[in-house]
Amino acid sequence: MNDQEIIALYFARSEKAIAKTAEKYGKYCYTVAHHILKNHEDSEECVNDTYLKTWDRIPPERPLHFCAYLGKITRNLALGLYEKYTAEKRGGGETALVLEELAECIASDDTVEKAIAEKEMADILNRFLAELPMQTRKIFMRRYWYLSSLKEIARDFHMSEGNVRIILFRTRKKLQKILEREGFFYDK
Repeated sequence: MNDQEIIALYFARSEKAIAKTAEKYGKYCYTVAHHILKNHEDSEECVNDTYLKTWDRIPPERPLHFCAYLGKITRNLALGLYEKYTAEKRGGGETALVLEELAECIASDDTVEKAIAEKEMADILNRFLAELPMQTRKIFMRRYWYLSSLKEIARDFHMSEGNVRIILFRTRKKLQKILEREGFFYDK
């Protein structure tokens, strides 16, 4: 069943929509959640919450890219759980490290809100990603969207962890320069 047919099931308020979503994208959503949470039960809960949130949003929303739509919902739910756990002194690991790495080039929320609207930031990031070589873009997205470990990325791209680390470092520096040029100032 293609994405538009699944979305049509949501609009018809058919419970088959959730079953078809789980069948086609359940493993993907679980992977997104598990890279952040590193816990089977919490990841399963996050995926189930993704289905519920999708049910609540469609209709009226009609996503153009259903896979990305589900990934974004799952990721946001998982990051919310992660924040809750770290506030309770639980969690840790790869997610904290990834967020720390990105802090080098992205300004604080107050500065961002004053300097540019959220939509402009998304446009800048999309242009930046589109201009990257395909492999660099994939590595960057694996690290900072899917929160994969350096070891996982190195294994999947058949390179050393050091090489992955260098690619990510250089890419973050390029992003930092672009953000500064566009009005996002980062004060260390």
